[in-house]
Amino acid sequence: MIAFVRGRVDSVGLTSAVVEVGGVGLEVQCTPDTLARLRSGSEATLPTALVVREESLTLYGFADEDERAMFELVQTASGVGPKLAQAMLACHRPETLRRAVAADDVKTLTTVPGIGQKGAQRIILELKDRIGPPGSATTPSPRPSGADWQAQVQSGLVGLGWSAKEADRAIAVITPEAEATDTPDVGQLLRAALRALSKA
Repeated sequence: MIAFVRGRVDSVGLTSAVVEVGGVGLEVQCTPDTLARLRSGSEATLPTALVVREESLTLYGFADEDERAMFELVQTASGVGPKLAQAMLACHRPETLRRAVAADDVKTLTTVPGIGQKGAQRIILELKDRIGPPGSATTPSPRPSGADWQAQVQSGLVGLGWSAKEADRAIAVITPEAEATDTPDVGQLLRAALRALSKA
C-alpha cells in the first residue's frame, strides 16, 4: 500500500491533485477541504489509500491520518465503496461521523449524497461497535480557510454529483454566512451548502 505521498503539487483540479514524486506525477483523489489546502508549486504531504480494482488503481489523499482511517473503516459497511466513503468525508469530519453513529443519528448521515434512510441505518448498525466513541481521534483535523470560497464550494458540490445550477443556488443561500467572517472556512461552508441542498 502507498501510505503517503510527499512532493511538489503540480496541479489542483476539481476532485484531484497531481503531486510530483520522484519525477512521476501521481493523481490523488481528494475532498474539497483537502484540495483547498494545496497550492500549485508548493510542497505537500498527504496520507493516502490505494484502491485496487480490476480495471484501475486509484489513489485517495487525506488531510490527516484520522481521515484516512475513517475512509478505510466506513468501507467495511455494506454498500459503502471508496467514492461514497470520500463523499462522507467531504460532508462530515471524522468526529462528526463518530458522533452520528454513536447517537443513531440517521439525519446527519442522509445529508451525504448517495446515502438514504435505509443505508444510513445499515451503516450505523454495522459500524457502531467498530468506529470508536466520539473524541477518539488520533490526530486533530484542522480545516482550511479560503479566500476564493465560492469557486471551492462549487467545485466540491459538482465533484459530489450536484449540477452547477444547484451549486450556484446553494452558494446564494450560504453567502450571508460566508460574508459574516473575514476568513471563510471552506469545509464549514461546503457542509452548509449540502444542508441547503438536502432541504430543497
